[in-house]
Amino acid sequence: MNILYYDCFAGLSGDMNLAAMIDLGVEPAHLSAELDKLGLSQEFQLVISEEMRNGIRGTRADVNLSAGHDHHHGHGHHRTFADIRKIIMSSGLQDAVKKTSLRIFRRVAEAEAKVHGKAVDEVHFHEVGATDSIVDIVGAAICYHQLDVDAVWAAPVELGGGFVRCAHGEMPVPAPATVEILQNVPTSRGNTDHEATTPTGAAIIAALTDEFITTPTMTVTRTGYGVGHRETTRPNLLRVHLAKVEEQDHSDGSRARLLQCNIDDMTGEALGHAMELLMDEGAMDIHFSPVMMKKNRPATMVSLLCAENEEPRFKELLFRHTTTLGVKSFALDKTALQRRFDTLETPLGPVSMKRTLLDGKVIRSKPEYEDCRELARKHDLPLAEIYAVIGRLE
Repeated sequence: MNILYYDCFAGLSGDMNLAAMIDLGVEPAHLSAELDKLGLSQEFQLVISEEMRNGIRGTRADVNLSAGHDHHHGHGHHRTFADIRKIIMSSGLQDAVKKTSLRIFRRVAEAEAKVHGKAVDEVHFHEVGATDSIVDIVGAAICYHQLDVDAVWAAPVELGGGFVRCAHGEMPVPAPATVEILQNVPTSRGNTDHEATTPTGAAIIAALTDEFITTPTMTVTRTGYGVGHRETTRPNLLRVHLAKVEEQDHSDGSRARLLQCNIDDMTGEALGHAMELLMDEGAMDIHFSPVMMKKNRPATMVSLLCAENEEPRFKELLFRHTTTLGVKSFALDKTALQRRFDTLETPLGPVSMKRTLLDGKVIRSKPEYEDCRELARKHDLPLAEIYAVIGRLE
């Protein structure tokens, strides 16, 4: 099993994570090309450099905001979670990247909503500027899918100490949002006297990690260092490893839950909206089946697949966004084929290819529909013609 292991001895922030992923081998050009699909390239520039910290060489990532997008100007810094969701969903990114980005963003939005007593969609991303958060979070999702690991493990997360200045005045470290996001996650405090883990860093680690483990048994194949922006006694670095581990039952990522409920009093539009919302929330899969209920009443059975640890959250979402009075839950094991994405250069433009693997060998290849649709629109060609061009090249 291939894993990505996060060693968070000095915490992590969004930019440290991006830097560590690049140091681990994600191509900066790939990351930039994917980030361009958000349509925000006029708002920021991603600058990658090498830097030393306490005698260790690492990579540093800076998200430089364009003029006119500082803290006092620009709509860019007062986007709500609803605005950000729209930017991500309407982008040309792969569906898997969109889903992972929203899963991470939602962690931040839900925590901020709880801390400030607001509705999730109304949360304003003004802290470090919304553009920063979008680049850090969508960048994290792009890198995670590019590395294509079977699981993510992490050490306990160092949170830091002291106080931090923010839009609301002084705040204790860890910031309230960070505490919310890292509920049920092992953390340590006070080993540094600054904010070691930011809400963005916390959301990335909370959303991606399958298992928190202090003493992993693993064979490290590659190591990367992401350099933070502070000079401190304890090196301000995020260390990440690509490693191989023996398959273990307790870290099997395939344990899932099937949640089902029957609904006979919602319109098609309302059900469609609920499906979209639940997919945005990170459900593995959802499908609707027509059923006949008692009193010969036609109804819809909603079947939702989610990770085992996400069951309580999805039950609550089903109760909030549908009219059901009860949800059935079934434990199941899901066996998935390995998938890999790579880019195929065509005369009409680049296309993401989804490769399906069995025992490490590619058994099927399929172009991403969104990329093909975009090329068809751009060149004013029928979709079938785009597929034909790809077929000739493959």
